[in-house]
Amino acid sequence: MGKEKASKPPSLTDLAKLLGLSVSGVSRALNNDSRISQATKQRVQELAQQLNYQPNHLAAGLRKGKSKLLGVIVPFIDGRFFAVVIKGIELAASRAGFKVIICQSNEDVTHERQNIETLLSAQVEGILVSISRTTHDFAHFEKVQQRGIPLVFFDRVLIGTSVNAVVLDDYAGGFLTTQHLIEQGCRRIGHFAGPQQLGIYAHRRQGYLDALRKHGLPTAENLIVYCDTMTLETGRQAMQQLLLLPERPDAVFSTSDTAVAGALQVLDEQNLHVPREVALAGFSNEMFTALTKPKLTSVDQCCQQMGEAAVRLFTQLRQDLEVKAPQHVVIQPELRIRASSLRYP
Repeated sequence: MGKEKASKPPSLTDLAKLLGLSVSGVSRALNNDSRISQATKQRVQELAQQLNYQPNHLAAGLRKGKSKLLGVIVPFIDGRFFAVVIKGIELAASRAGFKVIICQSNEDVTHERQNIETLLSAQVEGILVSISRTTHDFAHFEKVQQRGIPLVFFDRVLIGTSVNAVVLDDYAGGFLTTQHLIEQGCRRIGHFAGPQQLGIYAHRRQGYLDALRKHGLPTAENLIVYCDTMTLETGRQAMQQLLLLPERPDAVFSTSDTAVAGALQVLDEQNLHVPREVALAGFSNEMFTALTKPKLTSVDQCCQQMGEAAVRLFTQLRQDLEVKAPQHVVIQPELRIRASSLRYP
């Protein structure tokens, strides 16, 4: 025998037909409207219970022009940073009465464009987005703005754009980390830099350069390795490249924890002691940084705080219909100093 087709859940229309009432009358009865008699309310509620009728709150919201849905686009979900940011978003969104739809661009701008279309089709009331590393222009976000839907960027923002955003002070993170390495006696500090069209990587690099200048140290371009991706393998390759220099670095500041973990592997294979011969520091404070040997110094990005701040900015934009200059919320980083950079504990 073939499988029985699952029965379709009863709708308001189904209840109305069975009761010989209008759809609006059934809806009012279910909502205890004073215009409906008690006898009719009882008939409607008894049939609804008998058929296990479940109200479609989304459809009701759309009829009123309010879906109570908030769209979120992130480059990826694996790893601590975006997972904890999303936790913050969901907590704050729930308090504000919103449900969250999460999309991943997988670091692909084409997929990111598709994410935008998906969320607009779902009639979300706002979109929070952290752009992919392959995003170079703002064009696909203009449709969101044209529809008057609040758009908030978080963490990653394109250089040269003026948008509503919640960001970390990445410059301060780069400056503090590099200064810490200098205070530990490091003088040739290498840097793993990410795609420079993304503000997070450009600002971290600038913080690194300015810390060197402040302390009278030369800024050598051959000590900076530009990486399109921040993976274990690119970290390995970047460290191998720096070790080929006539004078190797005595420290590395990486804009990614994953990449600096690759550097740690290479140094271990080359029997170079961390931190005595090469000190290491990363960015993001991923969970594994407290599990490596030695434990890795890293910049904590205050992820949950960022997620909650992004939702707060969305609700402010949603409530304030007046045209204003883009709002910019900046969160201060915290440097988590561990054994990988401590030459002088």
